[in-house]
Amino acid sequence: MTEQMNTLLDVRHLSVSFESYDAKLQKVIFTAVKDMSLTLEKGKILAIVGSSGSGKSLLAHAVMGILPDNAKTGGTFYYKGEKLTKKKIEEIRGKKMAFIPQSISLLDPLMPVGEQVQGIQGKAVRELQEKLFKHFHLKEGTDKLYPFQLSGGMARRILLSTALVGNSELIIADEPTPGLDLDTAVKALQDFRSIANEGRGIILITHDIDLAIHIADSIAIFHDGRIIETADTSTFTGDGEGLKHPYSRALFAALPQNGFHLDVCPRCGACSATWEVDEAGMRCNCEHT
Repeated sequence: MTEQMNTLLDVRHLSVSFESYDAKLQKVIFTAVKDMSLTLEKGKILAIVGSSGSGKSLLAHAVMGILPDNAKTGGTFYYKGEKLTKKKIEEIRGKKMAFIPQSISLLDPLMPVGEQVQGIQGKAVRELQEKLFKHFHLKEGTDKLYPFQLSGGMARRILLSTALVGNSELIIADEPTPGLDLDTAVKALQDFRSIANEGRGIILITHDIDLAIHIADSIAIFHDGRIIETADTSTFTGDGEGLKHPYSRALFAALPQNGFHLDVCPRCGACSATWEVDEAGMRCNCEHT
């Protein structure tokens, strides 16, 4: 019962697929997320780590209800024990749940960024908005600018401010640090940690396992549409001997501080970066030829 009370977000058997048509006008279905389940507890940061373009961002889009029209989903979401229907998602999105998107194009091109950060709370949070802009080294007057007048790094800081200005209990941050200078990136990560310490929850979606190790409480390794392992951050130490899946160990071993170690197939010489990965383990493609 206590565990249920501490659970902020529960994702059960999520699948995301897309319908399209090929050159012969035959329907093609591509499944990008396959049977994904995860749990985020209050006061915790869960990092979802996977290669760029692997589809991990689709989790955020599914939870926030912003998948494109040609997407088909399966599975169930629960927020604080309550099933998330489409109506419920629309009700709490931007209030109880905040999203920091990977793409800065999601900023409204026709609205000054100050108004976008303030959102529906308007002038009531103007002082906090100004503090956040100062915190992220945005110059006075930035609030009156439109997105097209911003650099990529400035736009990224606006998106961070948009999520932090409210009192959301759940924040999903999709690759929030690319384009930021080191000082701002460190501040953003420290802000995430402070928010989690207040009892709120954060899902950090990233390709950077090293960043995840330094900020998250646990890490879910995402590959080929599936989470193949979820482990406490403390497990990513030594030679990674505490990690269960060989792909997780291979990711950890390939970090600079671990010597960029990659296994090599004794049969064909292919490095492990090209091997097939499934729930059972890793193997070189030459085993199937």
